[in-house]
Amino acid sequence: MTLSQLLFTFEGRIERRAYWFAVVLLFAAGLVASILDRLLFGHPNSLVSAAVAIVSFVASLAVSVKRWHDRDKSGWWVLVIFVPLVGWLWALIENGLLRGTPGPNRFGPDPTPLS
Repeated sequence: MTLSQLLFTFEGRIERRAYWFAVVLLFAAGLVASILDRLLFGHPNSLVSAAVAIVSFVASLAVSVKRWHDRDKSGWWVLVIFVPLVGWLWALIENGLLRGTPGPNRFGPDPTPLS
C-alpha cells in the first residue's frame, strides 16, 4: 500500500502498525507546519497550518475508516468520537489497540496474513 493509498482512500483494511504510522506522520506534519508558520508569519497558526489541518482531517478520516473496516465494522463508526466523555477512548481502543478480525472479512483480505 502506498502512502497516498494509506492516507487518502477509504476502501480496504489496514493493520494497527499502519494506523500508528499515520497518526505519528500526521502529528509530525502538524508540528512542522506550526514551526514553518512561526518562521514565516510570526505565529504558529496561520496559512501553512490551516492547509495541513485540512489535509490531515481527510487523511485521519480515511485511516480511521480503514481501521474500523479491519475490525469488521462500518466506516460510519468514526462518528463514535461524538459520544460524550467516552467516544474518543472507545475509538482509541478499537483503532489503536485491538487486533483486526483474522482472515478476510466483508471489507477485504487480512492486511497481516500469517504466511
